[in-house]
Amino acid sequence: MIKLIATDMDGTFLNDQNQFPEDFYSVFRELNERGIIFAAASGRQYYNLAERFNDIKDEMLFIAENGTYVVYKGEEIFSQPLDREIAFEMIKMAREIENTDIVLCGKQSAYFESSHKEFQDQLDKYYTKQQLVDDLLTVEDDILKVAIYDYVGAEQNSLSFFSQFSNNLQVTLGGYNWLDIMSGGANKGSAIQNVQKLLNISANDTMVFGDYLNDFELMQNAYYSFAMANAHNRIKNIARFEAKTNNEAGVTQAIHQYVLSKRD
Repeated sequence: MIKLIATDMDGTFLNDQNQFPEDFYSVFRELNERGIIFAAASGRQYYNLAERFNDIKDEMLFIAENGTYVVYKGEEIFSQPLDREIAFEMIKMAREIENTDIVLCGKQSAYFESSHKEFQDQLDKYYTKQQLVDDLLTVEDDILKVAIYDYVGAEQNSLSFFSQFSNNLQVTLGGYNWLDIMSGGANKGSAIQNVQKLLNISANDTMVFGDYLNDFELMQNAYYSFAMANAHNRIKNIARFEAKTNNEAGVTQAIHQYVLSKRD
């Protein structure tokens, strides 16, 4: 029996216009009535997610910043910060890569040095609490991840500079333009494992949805693993099921089919 549902946001739950599925709130209420926990599992900042789900934020679970910060019913239950010195070394390296800008993602805020319009538009989309600073290396905050916005594509450009650290750090493609660097073993999969252990929920009772490579470990920790029809091929290859695209409300459609249509 499904007890936990976790979905990625961009390219998965949200359509290409950054909108929720039209039937989401009715779906959420029925899940809530059945005691099924709904979670947003995203590379987005917690404050951004809480803002998007403002009306129900204290009734759901958030796996934010690619699994490094987890909040349930308004209370932090888990975090996995990145060592400050390592984070600063990654920033120094990233500054040398052409066609990139950097976000230092802290518990309290996101910090950045660039005011480039395309970059700022991306910040406004994913980070509700943000600060322009003169030097990222002076930031005082618990660091969750270093995010690199790559104007020409992270897989083709910046990934090659950081893949050497993948044995000790979590180096993840969060989207076509995003590369995320986190503490070793920090990802959506390890976060949902912690949630499952805390709430006594098995992988067999868990349903997850994703579309990109930062969802890879998430797929590995749920029996009901759904790749969106628009997902990266590596996600399709590891998922057991496929949902319709994000523009066809694939998440809520699958929830209707596999959960809400079933009776105990």
